[in-house]
Amino acid sequence: MTRYTISYQNPLTHFVQFEVRIDDLSGKYTDLSLPSWRPGRYQIQNFAKNIKGFKVENTSGEALKFTKTTKDSWRVALNGCNTIVVKYAFFAFAMDAGNSWLDDEQLYLNFVNCCIYAEDKLNAPCEVHLELPESYRVACGLKKLDKHKLYAPNYYQLVDSPMMASASLRHITYTHSETNYHIWIQGELPKTDADVISDFEAFTQKEVEIMGELPCEDYHFLFQCLPYKHYHGVEHWNSTVITIGPSEELSERKLYKEFLGVSSHELFHTWNVIRLRPKEMVPYNFQAENYHTTGYITEGITTYYGDLILMRSGVFSFEEYVEELNKLLMRHFENDGRSNYSVAESSWDLWLDGYEKGIPGRKVSIYNEGALAALILDLSIRSKFNNEKSLDDVMRLMWALHGQDMSGYTDADYRAIVEEVYEASFDQYFNELLFGTADYKEWLTPLFEKFGLRLLELPKDNGIEHNYGFKTQDQFVTVIAAGSHAETVLSLKDKIEQTEETENGLKLTIDRFGVKKTVTVQQGELFYFLTPELNSLTINQNNPLLKGWLELA
Repeated sequence: MTRYTISYQNPLTHFVQFEVRIDDLSGKYTDLSLPSWRPGRYQIQNFAKNIKGFKVENTSGEALKFTKTTKDSWRVALNGCNTIVVKYAFFAFAMDAGNSWLDDEQLYLNFVNCCIYAEDKLNAPCEVHLELPESYRVACGLKKLDKHKLYAPNYYQLVDSPMMASASLRHITYTHSETNYHIWIQGELPKTDADVISDFEAFTQKEVEIMGELPCEDYHFLFQCLPYKHYHGVEHWNSTVITIGPSEELSERKLYKEFLGVSSHELFHTWNVIRLRPKEMVPYNFQAENYHTTGYITEGITTYYGDLILMRSGVFSFEEYVEELNKLLMRHFENDGRSNYSVAESSWDLWLDGYEKGIPGRKVSIYNEGALAALILDLSIRSKFNNEKSLDDVMRLMWALHGQDMSGYTDADYRAIVEEVYEASFDQYFNELLFGTADYKEWLTPLFEKFGLRLLELPKDNGIEHNYGFKTQDQFVTVIAAGSHAETVLSLKDKIEQTEETENGLKLTIDRFGVKKTVTVQQGELFYFLTPELNSLTINQNNPLLKGWLELA
């Protein structure tokens, strides 16, 4: 048993005190570690940088010697002890869906940030004793032993179960297919319980219908509705944390639609990645990178389904769904990285720079490209079988073979299931779109036509951008189109101080890192930064394939 006693003195210092009692140890020493990363974000984050005052004692309070063996691991000499007590303070002062926060209104912890473990006790039970004000309620997916005491069957589930505690938590519940759903809200959500339940019940029912079952008895949505602009969500064993704001704008459809979108996305993760997981992450290795090429499944398919389910369940209107499709298309066509790096390569390199903008034209997003790849796969199957088969069948079979038992899957496993459903080889799709850099447009255009859709490529309203091939923000050059004349005379971070159109092109007075220059950008033969778009003039809503795909009445 590992028992965590968590307390704090002054919440405005943002330091949380940990006392960790680890029993049933043996041998001359034990190795302790804190995770270097957290599931859901495939990036080394070095949470140990937030620890101070680390010390180890026996049960009599006598200090035990230890040495640091890595940046986030410690070797403790046991001196004949079979129980040790580890004490440290953790700085909880990062508000997003994957970090931790303490202030005078709440305690919010992602245990993966801050709970050390003994390396041979990963499968031992864990208890969490929270020393909180009596008025505080606790929102968490873990079993409650008492009002402020939690239980996890092992460390893996402990750190996959974040918690929020405050005196002001709002709690909304609904039930579907014998699962109890809990919506916990810290902050303000200007929606009635009935409105929220209506939308959540609808997309929940559709997701369970697609996958066949929800593999947990209770599910918890933990929302931090913040007074400032924010958007982030992270999936967990039987819960999700979502941070979103500004909360006052949740009364408006634009932000509330994002609220619904991320909620649908994170619920679908309960199957896809939490349990139906790449074999490279079975089990998680918390101390090193878990490299995998299948981000187009874990995040791409989830991103695709997140919005599609809202459409198919009636939570999104047809126009709202088309708007989300247009966002995917725009992000794809505006990113030169699609010509240089495959989505599989970008998945592997999540651990390098996957959550940063990166250098120009280097990579693609597993979320965006993976979602479009999933769209292409879904439409390919549906068009061949007249909507009698779809990506739904692929995901159900993946779940049955590799998800229910959490055995994990490989690229080859996924390819085999796709081809079983498609009843033919699908090598070209995998080789060109997932492991290659072929033009998605060559696949999308004919598929869209079968579904009554026509993709337009329109110039932007900004004439300088589409005529001359560069973008600016606050006068500074931020993007230059590959192959444009602008690429030969402009640099990123040039400051445009004066603009004049001439017969020879666009004459610019610029400040380049403190040096004044005058350059002329010639207009290209083609337009740059064309915006791909599906709109009402290019859509036949009576197309039977379209109606079957989106479940239109």
